[in-house]
Amino acid sequence: MQEPVLRFLDLPASEADPGGRRLAYWDWQSQTPRPLSVVVCVHGLSRQGRDFDSLARALTDRHRVVAVDVAGRGQSDRLADPMRYQVPTYVGDLVQLLALFRSRQPGVPIDWVGTSMGGLIGIGVASQPAAGLRRLVLNDVGPVIRWEALERIGGYVGKDPEFASEQAGIEYLASISSGFGPHTPQQWSALSRPMLRQVNGRWRLHYDPAIAAPLRAMLAVTDPQQVAAMVAAGEQALWAAYDAIGIPTLLLRGADSDLLASETAQEMTRRGPHARCVEFPGVGHAPTLVSEDQMAVVRNFLSDPSPAPHQGVEQ
Repeated sequence: MQEPVLRFLDLPASEADPGGRRLAYWDWQSQTPRPLSVVVCVHGLSRQGRDFDSLARALTDRHRVVAVDVAGRGQSDRLADPMRYQVPTYVGDLVQLLALFRSRQPGVPIDWVGTSMGGLIGIGVASQPAAGLRRLVLNDVGPVIRWEALERIGGYVGKDPEFASEQAGIEYLASISSGFGPHTPQQWSALSRPMLRQVNGRWRLHYDPAIAAPLRAMLAVTDPQQVAAMVAAGEQALWAAYDAIGIPTLLLRGADSDLLASETAQEMTRRGPHARCVEFPGVGHAPTLVSEDQMAVVRNFLSDPSPAPHQGVEQ
């Protein structure tokens, strides 16, 4: 079975990172000498790049796949300032990674698959014409994010539990991930093992617990008017970025998602890049892209020579 190579991008020193830092990515080489594109895959808030193992294996016959560990997750370095664990930081990091690929392969087409937070980063990158993305896949995320979903995520992200065994860690992850939908025990174990690391005989989660700092600061705001203003400003900025996207876009939605409302998904098919939207029944937030039907939708979109925009939602 094919396995990826772990690589690093050395980000330069800056005022925020005086010593510089490293961004890790998992590189799945294409089985063809002339891949159709480089597919950059970016995970959700508390996840990491090995989430995309199944999808990568399904794509490498025609594509090179690069699955990123966003700052503070997996093998990537942590940030000195926890309040920098936000989308603008990640967009800056990923723009530098895209520049690396282009310097080594001028003219290489680059596609983007982003789950939840990875989709928000993708909206930020794709809204910049200079980024030069070819196609965009947004997995269960859009410019409007339900507050109740943020509260649910805030209830577990950033915690630093310890487990006596790897299996106990896998069971804990299952308890906070019911929205991912049904999985076989084998599928769930494969998704969960990269989320855990052994430290002094105990098992812990792979990320910097401080990734939760910005979300907790936002959820700590209790004044209703301040909350409403904050939400409105965020949505306005995200819609402006989404409307600036001019490339073929595929929107995936779990039919039971508590983060991406059906109304928002419908609006995304009518404005900006006029995304084609596909819903998966029996799934919430977010589809994991390990089942054959989910992977086939992504694969077909990335391989279609001229995908046309759609209106409405498909199932």
